[in-house]
Amino acid sequence: MNRSESPEEVEAALRLLARVLGARPAWFLREGSGARTLEMRAGEWGLSAAGGALVLRCRGEAGRRAWRVAAWKLEGESLFLEARGPRGRALLSLVPRALVATARAALAEARRAECERLAALVSGFARARLESAGLSAGARRGEPGRWARLLLKRGSGARVAATAPVVPAGADESEDFLASALLWLARLEDRAGAAQVGGLWLVAPPALAAAVRERVALLREDLRARTSVYELDAEARTLARVEAPALSELLDAPAGRLSRPDCAGPFGLTAGVLALAPGEIDFVRARRGETLRYLGLPFARVRRVAGREHLWFGVEGAGRRLLDDAGAHDLLKLVAELREHRRADAPDARHALYRAAPESWLEALLRRDVTRLDPGLRLAPLHAQLRTSRARGSARPVDLLALRRDGRLVVVELKVSEDASLALQGADYWRRVYNQHRAGHVARARLFGDAEISDDPPLVYLAAPLLRFHRSFHTLARCVRPEVEIYRFDLNEDWRAGVRVVRRQRVD
Repeated sequence: MNRSESPEEVEAALRLLARVLGARPAWFLREGSGARTLEMRAGEWGLSAAGGALVLRCRGEAGRRAWRVAAWKLEGESLFLEARGPRGRALLSLVPRALVATARAALAEARRAECERLAALVSGFARARLESAGLSAGARRGEPGRWARLLLKRGSGARVAATAPVVPAGADESEDFLASALLWLARLEDRAGAAQVGGLWLVAPPALAAAVRERVALLREDLRARTSVYELDAEARTLARVEAPALSELLDAPAGRLSRPDCAGPFGLTAGVLALAPGEIDFVRARRGETLRYLGLPFARVRRVAGREHLWFGVEGAGRRLLDDAGAHDLLKLVAELREHRRADAPDARHALYRAAPESWLEALLRRDVTRLDPGLRLAPLHAQLRTSRARGSARPVDLLALRRDGRLVVVELKVSEDASLALQGADYWRRVYNQHRAGHVARARLFGDAEISDDPPLVYLAAPLLRFHRSFHTLARCVRPEVEIYRFDLNEDWRAGVRVVRRQRVD
């Protein structure tokens, strides 16, 4: 990084960077690794020298922003700035819009080429004629997606729909992959007639294929019988069929034991921070300490090292610092900013602290009173972000695990934005929790104390704001086996002001 120490160096850097930025009509700016990308057009940014340092200002749909630049460097046509802004220290990356467009075109071409290679491989393996080959829709209009879609016609006249990733994809994308495949199959059948599409082939690299085969077992029986999973060896360019297990095999598979929850109250630094806003701050335990969250947004971590407590604070993307005597004021300032911007009636709904981690915000509200979702649920114990396996790289944790007053376990999955794979995620969490329950680990870990737990399968509650359920939700929910009892909860759009159930519906 280049640092400007003297006024002359600051002025020289100002002229150079102003010339670099002015040479392009538009730039994409990202603050940190997790922040949203902003577009800066000509006239929407300004660079100046103030107080012996460079100051970058921009305005746009996210409002006015300003950063004090400590250091900078040029890499090719991209510009990187070490800066301090409203959210603390961050690394700003600026990429010319034209360069991004060129990269997108190259990416699209690479995906189309991979689709053609997969089409040749799969049609040769199936000894079938390739009728069509294309890509799924991308996140933006006109952008190619991540999945190849191949329609094959075999000698018997039956058609096979085959799909495979054209980008690196791991086990964590299994629900997205399966959801996309099932929706494509439904559209093909609507257009061509169910009898003409005889089967669905899911072609995937080993890790993804292993995860997909488990989720195929959760599909209703007629759909499961038509679906085949093939493991793709990328180096040898060969396919091998992988049998999907029966549901009973999954439910009876060995399950790692659950850890008994630590119910001890907060103490030390954690208790001190909780006292700053006891109605809004909660904590979740980690291996060597706690993570503190303000309405679901992590902003501090307490860890115990060599018998001593240490606290780091700061929200993601803004950098974290160790609490010391000089940092106590900044911690209080951060909590004051959270109190100002992370509330239902915040003055600026576009502020980063308001927009961050919305699902965790919804979870935090329900953790305080889960009966807002269903009066039949017990208030406590309630387990948030419960991991059903301690293995590294295992499935995402369950948002909430609750117990009804009649003894039924309830898996709660929350969303605040559209997600086509929601029903498939809920079914997989159902399978994992039921597996633990049948193995006796839920009772052995005393997750719900002395409460009696029914032997019946868990219920699945899928909750999202009314307008945030994906339009294909019911299509995919009806692909799931009837043993998985799913309920849809439509919440009020202004849930931050208080969660209310607008509609509850059993998915059949």
